[in-house]
Amino acid sequence: MKALILVGGFGTRLRPLTLTLPKPLVEFANKPMILHQIEALAKVGVKDIVLAVNYRPEVMVNVLKKYEEMYGVTITFSVETEPLGTAGPLALARDILAKDDSPFFVLNSDVICEFPFAELTAFHKKHGGEGTIMVTKVEEPSKYGVVVLKDGHKSQIERFVEKPRIFVGNRINAGLYIFNPSILDRIELRPTSIEKETFPAMAADGQLHAMDLEGFWMDVGQPKDFLTGIGLYLASVHRKNPAELAQGPHIAGNVLVHPSAKIGEGCKLGPNVCIAEGVVIGDGVRIKNAVVLKNSVVRDFSWIERSIIGWNSTVGRWTRLEGVTVLGDDVTIQDEIYVNGGCILPHKSISACIPEPQIIM
Repeated sequence: MKALILVGGFGTRLRPLTLTLPKPLVEFANKPMILHQIEALAKVGVKDIVLAVNYRPEVMVNVLKKYEEMYGVTITFSVETEPLGTAGPLALARDILAKDDSPFFVLNSDVICEFPFAELTAFHKKHGGEGTIMVTKVEEPSKYGVVVLKDGHKSQIERFVEKPRIFVGNRINAGLYIFNPSILDRIELRPTSIEKETFPAMAADGQLHAMDLEGFWMDVGQPKDFLTGIGLYLASVHRKNPAELAQGPHIAGNVLVHPSAKIGEGCKLGPNVCIAEGVVIGDGVRIKNAVVLKNSVVRDFSWIERSIIGWNSTVGRWTRLEGVTVLGDDVTIQDEIYVNGGCILPHKSISACIPEPQIIM
């Protein structure tokens, strides 16, 4: 089988992290975001993976080449000279996606879930339509585009309603699809939206079905959702393989700690914390609902909550970060500083408190 991952553009929602690395290479739960997807695709026998990119492809080429041999896949970069939206990249990669009659997966690079690709394939083949999209149920469908199923039919999609004011359903597009190659005949090589142009046409022809996604789902393309997604992901790990998570009196809830990290005395970590490779945590530190990326240092008696500490950064003693604070690469926060909702660009040194959300350039 084959797959196309919509990597997209500049990752502006996840800045300042994406000022250092393209979004797919930013570590989520201690490995590049896109590696979660590559692993899941390889597990169900996908051999050809196309990455549709238009921003810094050379960086991803160098990093992802090593995963080809590791997972037995061929990764091809389909580089857009102009942004082609969510449908145009399929036309650009037509030679690979249509090289045989087997269906292919398409997925958004921001999505984190349990990736039930085997179940999706079986469901798609059973109904015999041209395409299947995975849908997830939400509590507030008025914020999303809602998928409406045909009356009396368990899976066939009738239409889509964008941000409905009255209740028409609670299923939304989860950004995971499987298509027959015939879909490519519907798509021109131009900037175009699969959600707004291709899907409605397929639904009108009775060729588009929906499959409910079980378990957790999150679009982790911005910091607050990234942190929420970490909690959902760690809860899933706890259910499936709790031995992967950290244990001990200093752990409160689901916590992932890289074996190379050093944790001081009297700390309390958790819930929903990821500590990456080479991180050093001082004594008496409290961390919850947070991520500390590679080679960062959190000095004694600091408090980190709802924050992301970027690579190679240092948080001083008796410092408090909260309110979805995000530090870029190589940021230094001096001792006894309070930061609430700060977005700190790379290579900055902060010596004054930031009591309200703001961007420090």
